[in-house]
Amino acid sequence: MSYKSKINSKYSEELAQECLEWIKVITSEPINTSGDMDNFFEVLKDGVLLCKLANCLQPGCIKKINESKMAFKCMENISAFLECAKNFGVPTQETFQSVDLWERQNLNSVVICIQSLGRKAHNFNKPSIGPKEADKNVRNFTEEQLRAGQNVISLQYGSNKGANQSGINFGNTRHM
Repeated sequence: MSYKSKINSKYSEELAQECLEWIKVITSEPINTSGDMDNFFEVLKDGVLLCKLANCLQPGCIKKINESKMAFKCMENISAFLECAKNFGVPTQETFQSVDLWERQNLNSVVICIQSLGRKAHNFNKPSIGPKEADKNVRNFTEEQLRAGQNVISLQYGSNKGANQSGINFGNTRHM
């Protein structure tokens, strides 16, 4: 199994379709929302739709969308989208490299990124996709509470008094 087919085996048509349907709702663009890999790639590869998506979430965040089909212009679009995605709070490990999409190297990472962005959409008063993000749960402890935690007796963690490894042998014994 080649590296590329291993990556592509993680690709989920259902999630890809959900991404495209969400993009269609947000942008109102008349796109084919089939989660089929070829379609997903064709719809997104030039980055134009991704830029429109970013601008729908936050108007004006991408000043210039390159409609040109030249490789570096498309890559610029994709990079501009990724920059916005990071600014919208998509964690770096959930974004993708421009070549993952443009050269169709890892469409799964593109799906992950759009899903992640989709979870942030509610921050922009737009419909979101995927599971709802957990809210921050900040806990503030007083100095007194923190000090009390230092008094925990380590024996409460359990004891291994008298334990050793004599008599334990796994598998074949060593022949000298």
